[in-house]
Amino acid sequence: MSYEMLNNNKVYLQGEVADIPKYNHTVLDEDFYSFNLIVPRLSGQNDILPITISSKLIAENQLEIGDKIALRGQFRSYNKLDQGKSKLILSVFCRELCEWDNDANSNVIELSGYICKSPIYRTTPFSREICDILLAVNRNYDKSDYIPCIAWGRNAQFTNKLPVGTKLELEGRIQSREYNKHYDGEDIPVVKIAYEVSIIKLAIAEDKTAL
Repeated sequence: MSYEMLNNNKVYLQGEVADIPKYNHTVLDEDFYSFNLIVPRLSGQNDILPITISSKLIAENQLEIGDKIALRGQFRSYNKLDQGKSKLILSVFCRELCEWDNDANSNVIELSGYICKSPIYRTTPFSREICDILLAVNRNYDKSDYIPCIAWGRNAQFTNKLPVGTKLELEGRIQSREYNKHYDGEDIPVVKIAYEVSIIKLAIAEDKTAL
């Protein structure tokens, strides 16, 4: 993987293993497993984040429920059919397991990519300004990861005015949230989990003017 591709999508997480890794898929004769990682927020709440890891890393580091681990990787996406519709699946791809750092921020992501869908500006019932952004982040082999991001306050006002194709560099954290999904013909909603990047700071890549 090229230097640019490694650096336009960087994740660092520290957390607690929530479940035993389960087989997910095989690529080029290498097996990959998935599990959830409990990552604490400063507020005292937790984000429950999906992790994909190779069998090689698991063989070197047996993971048990409750283990505290630190990892570096990338936030990746792929499309999957759900009830006949395409659904964006997100997961943190673990590139390496590393030493725990008590002084480190437990949830950091840095992305460089392009706005690929018109931003959606809205306000919460508590009058907080939010702007939803879908960022296309290039990967090797002509692939891209499509990462949902949320800007707040002044950043929301700014990003709402940006056209599709604008290149952004941003830093933030990956968060999880539950929502209710209503399927046709079903009276009772299904509880789903969404994953997105909560933006802390951003800049337009061309002029590097930080907000």
